[in-house]
Amino acid sequence: MTPTPSDPLPDNSVRPHVYDGIQEFNHRLPNWWLFTLYIMIVFWLGYWAYYEWFRTGLEGPQRVTQELAAIEAVKLAEMANNKLDDATLWQMSRNPAFTDAGKATFLANCVACHLPSLRGKGENPAAIGPDLTDTTWIHGGNPMDVYNTITKGVLAKGMPTWGPVLGQKKISELAAFVFSHHKEGEPVVMDPSASAAPAAAPPK
Repeated sequence: MTPTPSDPLPDNSVRPHVYDGIQEFNHRLPNWWLFTLYIMIVFWLGYWAYYEWFRTGLEGPQRVTQELAAIEAVKLAEMANNKLDDATLWQMSRNPAFTDAGKATFLANCVACHLPSLRGKGENPAAIGPDLTDTTWIHGGNPMDVYNTITKGVLAKGMPTWGPVLGQKKISELAAFVFSHHKEGEPVVMDPSASAAPAAAPPK
C-alpha cells in the first residue's frame, strides 16, 4: 500500500550510538514490554521485602529442613499406626509436626491440671497434676508409659480416661509434646509414694 501525503511517515531515525556495527531505531518500547518491566520491578520490591527486609520467608536451608521434617512426619505417622513404641515416640518428640499438634491438644485439655508450663505442682503446689518436665515420674517415665497413662487415666488421682476421647493419634502427639521437654537417656526416677493410693479412713 502506497502511503498518501496525509499519512504520517514512519520514524526511521536511528540512535547515534553503534555497538558491534549495530544501530537501533529510535522507537518507543511497546506497552506490553513496559508493563512487564514495571510488574517485575514491583514483584522484586515485594520479594526483597519479604525475604530480606522483614525476614518473613524461609531461606533455602530452612525450607529444606521443613520439607525433610514433613517427609519424616509422614513416615513416623505410618510407623505409629503400625507399631507404636518408645523409639517411635522419641522420634516424634523431635518433629514439630507432632509436637505442635500435641501442644494444641495439651492446651485444650490438660492445662487445668498441669498448667501451660507443664510443671503442675512443681510450679504451683495447689495444682492437681504433677510436674511433667522433671525426671521424677509416678507411673513410669518412658514414652509408652506416659502414652498408656494418658490413655487409661488415673481415676484415683482425678485424671480421666482420655483414650476414648482423644484417640491414638492425638494421645501419641501429646506424649511426643511432653517428651519434647526431655532428653532421651536421661535418668528416670520413680516416686512410689506419689502413686500409692490414699489410706482408707478408719471405721467409726
